[in-house]
Amino acid sequence: MATNENLPPNVIKQLARELRNLDETPPEGIKVGVNDDDFSTIYADIEGPAGTPYESGVFRMKLILSRDFPHSPPKGYFLTKIFHPNISSNGEICVNTLKKDWNPSLGLRHVLVVVRCLLIEPFPESALNEQAGKMLLEDYQEYARHARLYTGIHALKPKPKLKTVVVSESTPGQKVDQSTPGQNVDQKNMGSGVVVATPLGLSSNTMKGGGGGQEVPPSAAVNPVVEIGVSSGSGALPPPGLATLKKEMVKVQTDKKKIDARKKSLKRL
Repeated sequence: MATNENLPPNVIKQLARELRNLDETPPEGIKVGVNDDDFSTIYADIEGPAGTPYESGVFRMKLILSRDFPHSPPKGYFLTKIFHPNISSNGEICVNTLKKDWNPSLGLRHVLVVVRCLLIEPFPESALNEQAGKMLLEDYQEYARHARLYTGIHALKPKPKLKTVVVSESTPGQKVDQSTPGQNVDQKNMGSGVVVATPLGLSSNTMKGGGGGQEVPPSAAVNPVVEIGVSSGSGALPPPGLATLKKEMVKVQTDKKKIDARKKSLKRL
Protein backbone atom coordinates (compact mmCIF):
# COMPACT_ATOMS: atom_id res chain seq x y z
CA MET A 1 0.00 0.00 0.00
CA ALA A 2 1.35 3.41 -1.02
CA THR A 3 1.93 5.88 1.77
CA ASN A 4 3.23 9.40 2.09
CA GLU A 5 6.66 7.88 2.76
CA ASN A 6 6.83 7.05 -0.96
CA LEU A 7 6.48 10.72 -1.91
CA PRO A 8 9.29 13.26 -1.54
CA PRO A 9 8.80 15.86 1.24
CA ASN A 10 8.59 18.74 -1.26
CA VAL A 11 5.78 16.93 -3.16
CA ILE A 12 3.87 16.27 0.06
CA LYS A 13 4.17 19.93 1.00
CA GLN A 14 2.92 21.04 -2.43
CA LEU A 15 0.01 18.58 -2.35
CA ALA A 16 -1.01 19.65 1.16
CA ARG A 17 -1.12 23.25 -0.02
CA GLU A 18 -3.16 22.38 -3.13
CA LEU A 19 -5.60 20.19 -1.20
CA ARG A 20 -6.17 22.89 1.39
CA ASN A 21 -6.89 25.37 -1.40
CA LEU A 22 -9.32 22.92 -3.07
CA ASP A 23 -11.11 22.44 0.24
CA GLU A 24 -11.46 26.18 0.93
CA THR A 25 -12.44 27.16 -2.64
CA PRO A 26 -13.61 24.02 -4.49
CA PRO A 27 -14.09 24.20 -8.28
CA GLU A 28 -17.67 24.30 -9.50
CA GLY A 29 -19.28 20.88 -9.37
CA ILE A 30 -16.22 19.15 -7.88
CA LYS A 31 -15.65 17.90 -4.34
CA VAL A 32 -12.22 16.51 -3.42
CA GLY A 33 -11.40 13.95 -0.75
CA VAL A 34 -8.07 12.50 0.38
CA ASN A 35 -6.58 10.13 2.90
CA ASP A 36 -4.18 12.08 5.12
CA ASP A 37 -1.93 9.01 5.30
CA ASP A 38 -1.77 8.62 1.51
CA PHE A 39 -1.56 11.72 -0.66
CA SER A 40 -0.65 9.60 -3.67
CA THR A 41 -4.33 8.88 -4.38
CA ILE A 42 -6.73 11.79 -4.74
CA TYR A 43 -10.48 11.16 -4.92
CA ALA A 44 -13.05 13.52 -6.39
CA ASP A 45 -16.82 13.53 -6.90
CA ILE A 46 -17.77 15.31 -10.12
CA GLU A 47 -21.32 16.54 -10.73
CA GLY A 48 -22.61 15.93 -14.24
CA PRO A 49 -22.77 19.34 -15.98
CA ALA A 50 -26.22 20.74 -16.74
CA GLY A 51 -27.39 20.30 -20.32
CA THR A 52 -25.38 17.09 -20.83
CA PRO A 53 -26.48 13.42 -20.68
CA TYR A 54 -24.61 13.23 -17.37
CA GLU A 55 -26.78 15.83 -15.65
CA SER A 56 -28.31 14.84 -12.29
CA GLY A 57 -25.53 12.30 -11.65
CA VAL A 58 -22.36 12.38 -9.54
CA PHE A 59 -19.29 10.50 -10.80
CA ARG A 60 -16.46 9.40 -8.53
CA MET A 61 -12.93 9.37 -9.92
CA LYS A 62 -9.37 9.11 -8.63
CA LEU A 63 -5.97 10.48 -9.58
CA ILE A 64 -2.94 8.30 -8.84
CA LEU A 65 0.31 10.23 -8.39
CA SER A 66 3.70 8.69 -9.00
CA ARG A 67 6.82 9.36 -6.94
CA ASP A 68 8.21 11.77 -9.54
CA PHE A 69 5.06 13.91 -9.60
CA PRO A 70 4.72 16.68 -10.77
CA HIS A 71 7.34 15.88 -13.45
CA SER A 72 5.11 13.06 -14.68
CA PRO A 73 1.30 13.39 -14.96
CA PRO A 74 -1.06 11.54 -12.64
CA LYS A 75 -3.16 8.67 -13.96
CA GLY A 76 -6.88 9.26 -13.91
CA TYR A 77 -9.65 6.68 -13.50
CA PHE A 78 -13.43 6.90 -13.19
CA LEU A 79 -14.65 4.61 -10.42
CA THR A 80 -18.27 5.20 -11.46
CA LYS A 81 -19.26 3.38 -14.65
CA ILE A 82 -19.93 5.91 -17.41
CA PHE A 83 -20.70 5.84 -21.14
CA HIS A 84 -18.21 8.30 -22.66
CA PRO A 85 -15.90 8.21 -25.71
CA ASN A 86 -12.79 9.17 -23.72
CA ILE A 87 -13.33 6.85 -20.76
CA SER A 88 -12.69 3.13 -21.16
CA SER A 89 -14.73 0.31 -19.70
CA ASN A 90 -12.21 -0.01 -16.83
CA GLY A 91 -12.50 3.73 -16.10
CA GLU A 92 -9.21 4.93 -17.60
CA ILE A 93 -9.35 8.54 -18.77
CA CYS A 94 -7.88 9.64 -22.09
CA VAL A 95 -7.26 13.39 -22.12
CA ASN A 96 -4.24 15.25 -23.49
CA THR A 97 -3.73 17.12 -20.22
CA LEU A 98 -2.81 13.82 -18.57
CA LYS A 99 -0.55 12.81 -21.46
CA LYS A 100 1.31 14.82 -24.11
CA ASP A 101 0.08 18.24 -22.90
CA TRP A 102 1.17 17.69 -19.31
CA ASN A 103 3.22 20.43 -17.70
CA PRO A 104 4.76 20.21 -14.20
CA SER A 105 3.33 23.66 -13.44
CA LEU A 106 -0.23 22.35 -13.80
CA GLY A 107 -1.92 21.62 -10.51
CA LEU A 108 -4.66 19.26 -9.35
CA ARG A 109 -7.32 21.97 -9.77
CA HIS A 110 -6.52 22.29 -13.48
CA VAL A 111 -6.63 18.52 -13.99
CA LEU A 112 -10.00 18.16 -12.26
CA VAL A 113 -11.54 21.06 -14.18
CA VAL A 114 -10.33 19.59 -17.49
CA VAL A 115 -11.86 16.19 -16.63
CA ARG A 116 -15.22 17.81 -15.86
CA CYS A 117 -15.03 19.78 -19.13
CA LEU A 118 -14.55 16.44 -20.87
CA LEU A 119 -18.11 15.57 -19.85
CA ILE A 120 -19.30 18.72 -21.62
CA GLU A 121 -17.24 18.30 -24.79
CA PRO A 122 -16.01 14.77 -25.54
CA PHE A 123 -13.31 14.08 -28.16
CA PRO A 124 -14.47 11.08 -30.22
CA GLU A 125 -11.34 11.28 -32.42
CA SER A 126 -9.24 9.89 -29.54
CA ALA A 127 -11.81 7.49 -28.16
CA LEU A 128 -11.05 4.75 -25.65
CA ASN A 129 -14.67 3.60 -25.90
CA GLU A 130 -15.05 3.05 -29.66
CA GLN A 131 -18.79 2.37 -29.46
CA ALA A 132 -19.43 5.66 -27.67
CA GLY A 133 -17.13 7.56 -30.04
CA LYS A 134 -18.77 6.16 -33.18
CA MET A 135 -22.25 6.73 -31.81
CA LEU A 136 -21.42 10.32 -30.89
CA LEU A 137 -20.27 11.05 -34.46
CA GLU A 138 -23.08 9.25 -36.28
CA ASP A 139 -26.14 9.57 -34.04
CA TYR A 140 -25.90 11.97 -31.12
CA GLN A 141 -29.45 11.27 -29.90
CA GLU A 142 -28.67 7.57 -29.56
CA TYR A 143 -25.38 8.38 -27.84
CA ALA A 144 -27.15 10.71 -25.40
CA ARG A 145 -29.79 8.06 -24.67
CA HIS A 146 -27.08 5.50 -23.79
CA ALA A 147 -25.20 8.04 -21.65
CA ARG A 148 -28.38 9.00 -19.74
CA LEU A 149 -29.18 5.33 -19.19
CA TYR A 150 -25.73 4.69 -17.68
CA THR A 151 -26.08 7.85 -15.58
CA GLY A 152 -29.44 6.75 -14.19
CA ILE A 153 -28.18 3.26 -13.33
CA HIS A 154 -24.60 3.78 -12.12
CA ALA A 155 -24.10 7.43 -11.12
CA LEU A 156 -24.43 8.57 -7.53
CA LYS A 157 -27.33 10.83 -6.65
CA PRO A 158 -26.59 14.45 -5.68
CA LYS A 159 -27.05 15.16 -2.00
CA PRO A 160 -29.96 17.53 -1.33
CA LYS A 161 -28.86 21.04 -0.49
CA LEU A 162 -29.78 22.45 2.88
CA LYS A 163 -32.60 24.97 2.85
CA THR A 164 -31.54 28.49 3.71
CA VAL A 165 -33.37 30.00 6.68
CA VAL A 166 -33.72 33.76 6.44
CA VAL A 167 -33.77 35.51 9.81
CA SER A 168 -34.77 39.18 9.80
CA GLU A 169 -33.81 41.62 12.49
CA SER A 170 -36.73 42.82 14.59
CA THR A 171 -37.25 46.43 15.68
CA PRO A 172 -35.25 47.30 18.83
CA GLY A 173 -37.29 46.98 21.97
CA GLN A 174 -39.74 44.52 20.42
CA LYS A 175 -39.83 40.82 20.95
CA VAL A 176 -41.39 38.40 18.48
CA ASP A 177 -42.73 35.13 19.79
CA GLN A 178 -41.46 32.38 17.48
CA SER A 179 -42.71 29.45 19.53
CA THR A 180 -45.75 28.87 17.30
CA PRO A 181 -44.73 27.11 14.05
CA GLY A 182 -46.35 27.83 10.70
CA GLN A 183 -47.02 31.54 11.30
CA ASN A 184 -45.67 34.74 9.65
CA VAL A 185 -45.41 38.13 11.17
CA ASP A 186 -47.56 40.91 9.79
CA GLN A 187 -45.21 43.90 9.41
CA LYS A 188 -48.08 46.44 9.11
CA ASN A 189 -48.52 46.71 12.87
CA MET A 190 -44.85 46.84 13.82
CA GLY A 191 -44.92 50.60 14.30
CA SER A 192 -47.54 50.47 17.04
CA GLY A 193 -45.67 47.89 19.05
CA VAL A 194 -48.15 45.12 18.22
CA VAL A 195 -47.01 42.04 16.37
CA VAL A 196 -49.77 40.09 14.64
CA ALA A 197 -49.07 36.49 13.71
CA THR A 198 -51.18 34.85 11.01
CA PRO A 199 -51.14 31.45 9.30
CA LEU A 200 -48.63 31.13 6.43
CA GLY A 201 -49.93 32.40 3.11
CA LEU A 202 -52.85 34.28 4.66
CA SER A 203 -53.25 38.01 5.14
CA SER A 204 -53.72 39.37 8.63
CA ASN A 205 -56.65 41.49 7.38
CA THR A 206 -58.60 38.92 5.35
CA MET A 207 -58.32 35.17 5.10
CA LYS A 208 -59.45 33.77 1.78
CA GLY A 209 -61.39 30.52 1.47
CA GLY A 210 -59.94 27.77 -0.71
CA GLY A 211 -62.81 27.70 -3.23
CA GLY A 212 -64.30 30.91 -4.58
CA GLY A 213 -62.02 33.44 -2.92
CA GLN A 214 -64.66 34.48 -0.36
CA GLU A 215 -63.61 36.20 2.82
CA VAL A 216 -63.70 34.06 5.91
CA PRO A 217 -64.43 35.81 9.21
CA PRO A 218 -61.69 35.48 11.83
CA SER A 219 -63.94 33.33 14.01
CA ALA A 220 -64.17 30.72 11.23
CA ALA A 221 -60.43 30.57 10.52
CA VAL A 222 -58.51 27.47 11.54
CA ASN A 223 -55.73 29.54 13.13
CA PRO A 224 -57.24 32.79 14.46
CA VAL A 225 -55.21 35.97 14.50
CA VAL A 226 -53.04 36.05 17.57
CA GLU A 227 -51.95 39.34 19.09
CA ILE A 228 -48.76 39.50 21.06
CA GLY A 229 -46.72 42.34 22.43
CA VAL A 230 -47.49 45.58 24.25
CA SER A 231 -49.26 48.65 22.92
CA SER A 232 -47.58 52.03 22.65
CA GLY A 233 -49.88 53.41 25.42
CA SER A 234 -49.41 53.19 29.14
CA GLY A 235 -51.35 49.99 29.72
CA ALA A 236 -51.45 46.54 28.17
CA LEU A 237 -54.01 45.66 25.54
CA PRO A 238 -57.22 44.32 27.18
CA PRO A 239 -58.08 40.73 26.41
CA PRO A 240 -60.38 40.35 23.38
CA GLY A 241 -64.09 40.72 24.35
CA LEU A 242 -63.49 42.25 27.78
CA ALA A 243 -65.35 45.47 26.97
CA THR A 244 -68.31 43.49 25.66
CA LEU A 245 -68.29 41.33 28.80
CA LYS A 246 -68.39 44.42 31.03
CA LYS A 247 -71.37 45.78 29.12
CA GLU A 248 -73.22 42.48 29.54
CA MET A 249 -72.51 42.44 33.30
CA VAL A 250 -73.81 46.00 33.69
CA LYS A 251 -76.91 45.08 31.70
CA VAL A 252 -77.54 41.99 33.88
CA GLN A 253 -77.14 44.03 37.07
CA THR A 254 -79.58 46.67 35.76
CA ASP A 255 -82.15 44.04 34.82
CA LYS A 256 -81.81 42.45 38.28
CA LYS A 257 -82.50 45.79 39.98
CA LYS A 258 -85.61 46.24 37.84
CA ILE A 259 -86.87 42.75 38.80
CA ASP A 260 -86.25 43.40 42.53
CA ALA A 261 -88.16 46.65 42.25
CA ARG A 262 -91.14 44.88 40.65
CA LYS A 263 -91.14 42.22 43.39
CA LYS A 264 -91.33 44.90 46.10
CA SER A 265 -94.22 46.57 44.31
CA LEU A 266 -96.11 43.28 44.12
CA LYS A 267 -95.60 42.64 47.85
CA ARG A 268 -97.15 46.00 48.66
CA LEU A 269 -100.27 45.09 46.67
